Amino acid sequence: MNFSCEKTLLNTALTITSRATASKSTIGAMEGILIEASTSLQFTGYNLETGIRATIPADITNTGSLVVPTRLFCEIIRKMPDDIVYFNNNGTKINIKCGMSEYNILGIDPQEFPELPKVEQKNAITLPQSTLKSMLSHTLFAISTSEARPVHTGSLFDVHHNQLTVVSVDGFRLALRKETVTKVEGDDEFSFIVPGSALTEVEKICSGDGEVTICQGDKHILFQMNDMILVSRRLEGDFLAYKNAIPRNNSIFIPCDAKKMLLSLERVSLIMNDKLKSPLRCTFGDHMMTVKTQTGVGDAEDQCETEGNGENLEIGFNHKYILDAIRMVPTNHIRLELSSDVAPCVILPAEGEENFIFMVLPIRLK
Repeated sequence: MNFSCEKTLLNTALTITSRATASKSTIGAMEGILIEASTSLQFTGYNLETGIRATIPADITNTGSLVVPTRLFCEIIRKMPDDIVYFNNNGTKINIKCGMSEYNILGIDPQEFPELPKVEQKNAITLPQSTLKSMLSHTLFAISTSEARPVHTGSLFDVHHNQLTVVSVDGFRLALRKETVTKVEGDDEFSFIVPGSALTEVEKICSGDGEVTICQGDKHILFQMNDMILVSRRLEGDFLAYKNAIPRNNSIFIPCDAKKMLLSLERVSLIMNDKLKSPLRCTFGDHMMTVKTQTGVGDAEDQCETEGNGENLEIGFNHKYILDAIRMVPTNHIRLELSSDVAPCVILPAEGEENFIFMVLPIRLK
């Protein structure tokens, strides 16, 4: 195999595909990146759960394939000058040149690299990359990290006609985003669950330019973004029935400015850390929210102007959960819906279409 290409393009492809390589494996090739040169130059990282393949233009003299050691090869390319990189190999012996630099390293037999799963499309949706990136950034924070319910370590993609709903839940909070998709192929209604680790990589890859097509297969999901694809296994199981889990018969409505509420909550949370935990005591009065807490280092109190009357309802929250939710709202004007001190707090846009819904469970106050 013999090729040459721009260092910048090579470095970008390696950076992205390296995220899907296995850190430790009994199969040595899985700790590396597969390079394939034919009509184009392809780089593949695959850890048996998530696979990423990037394609870049290159001047290919001789075709072939080889697995390169991820850490060493990526560091070599990253440190090279911004010039044309020349790559050739004889068996597993690799020669790399760029400018005045030259390296000779060993590669790995490509026959040992596992084949990336083929996704036979059952259903597919297409939407702008910027839209998907926004949906993921506003829901990934609520994915569960507990293996007690493996199905909740991913996000539910629920397609209904031309609308996509992404839902994440961890048992203490829920995040939901809705958006209209550009195109739907296959069934009008379908759903699947994608692991959070794969979605984190999808969010990073989405550049904001162009569209992304998501293909649903029997056991895998494929994300196609420009010259890159990501393949992930699907999570199987019964996801939370989110439509029934979100209470909408609430009696208390508190419209407010999200930035002002966030600053108030952050100020009171300053005396908390992982060791010093205490509920945030939020009291919703007439056009005013009062936030208090007390820990081993002292106590804090702050107030924030709101709209509506909360009937002096006092409710407790884990400071991290309520802060995450308020930080992630994609609009400045929000509405809190409450009913009692033991019922979930629902956070919605104050006006317009309900394209997001966040829910945070309270902490019972002593």
